[in-house]
Order: sequence, then C-alpha cells, then structure tokens
Amino acid sequence: MKLRYSPVSPFVRKVMITAIETGLADRIEHIPANVWAPDTDIGADNPVGKVPALITEGGEILYDSTVICEYLDSLHDGAKLFPATGGERWRALRLNALGDGMLETGIRRLLEYRLFGDSVRQSWVDRANTTLVRCFASLENEVDILDGPETIGRICIGCTLGWLDFRFDDLGWRDSCPGLADWYAGYSASPAMVQTVPKE
Repeated sequence: MKLRYSPVSPFVRKVMITAIETGLADRIEHIPANVWAPDTDIGADNPVGKVPALITEGGEILYDSTVICEYLDSLHDGAKLFPATGGERWRALRLNALGDGMLETGIRRLLEYRLFGDSVRQSWVDRANTTLVRCFASLENEVDILDGPETIGRICIGCTLGWLDFRFDDLGWRDSCPGLADWYAGYSASPAMVQTVPKE
C-alpha cells in the first residue's frame, strides 16, 4: 500500500496511528505530497487535493482519513478500532466526528492568519475560538468515555489535541479541562503517539 502524506497533517497522523495499532505499518510506503505547491500531483490521487490518500495493494485509491482508517481496520483480525454495532460504535464515531470538526475549525483559524496576516478578520478568529472552547468543554464533561479500549474516536481526539498544541500556544485549554489534560498526558505517551509526533 502507498500513503500520500504530509508529516504535519493531523489527518495523516490518524491514519499512521491506525496502521500501527492494526499491525499494518510495515505494509505501507509513505509518499510525500505538498498540497500547497503549484505543481502538486495530489489531485491525481485525491481530486479534493488533500492528504491523506491511500493506494491499496489492489490499486484502488481511498481518501478521507476516516475511510482509510476503516479500510485498514478491515484488514486485521485483532480488536477493531471501529466497533461493529451498538453504543460503542456510535460513541467512537461521534468522538471521531468531534475531533475532525475541531481540526477543521483549527485549520481555518490557521489559514486566516496565513492568508490575511495583519489584516486577519478577528470576528472569524473569535468564532473559531468559541467553537473550540465549546468542543473542549464537551470533552471535559464526558472525559470518561475516552477511557477503555482503543477506538478511532480516541485516536482522533489524541491527534486533534496534539495538532492544536503543535499549531497554537494561546488556547490554554488545560486550565479549564483538567480531566482531559490528564487523559491526554497519558495518551500522548503511548508508543503510537510518540512515533508519529508532527514535525515541520
């Protein structure tokens, strides 16, 4: 398999951790893609122009991190990261959706500064910050659901918190979310998280 990737993408990190947790990491070749380069070829593998994209051993191309992660989860016989049925499945998918939404909000905030610089639209930044604060509070209020077996939800929340720490030093989320901070301190020390720390 071949993975089109960027080393700082939290969505790529989600796939890489899934590959480690499912025992498939050694079967994946990493092919870098700079999606912002004028001559980038990522569109050939993902018409949306984003990473990650996975070329399977059969030559099929998959994109969107959640789709790729579920595909990888289908290739092994161990405990599933995507629970098959019931409340566990919906909790895992809901956490994954929350993490993805936080990342999309954070990425828009980051691009606001990169695109507009000194002319940044503060109203948009404030809106993004309000959304993130609300999401942090939601996680803090039900932090116990992050305990237990590994799932795609836990992986996504771990990648989300790691990326927000990597990109922003002004969020101060630990002050108001001590339970979430404690959980992340332990989770971020896991081997898969340590192996996939984002680097510029």
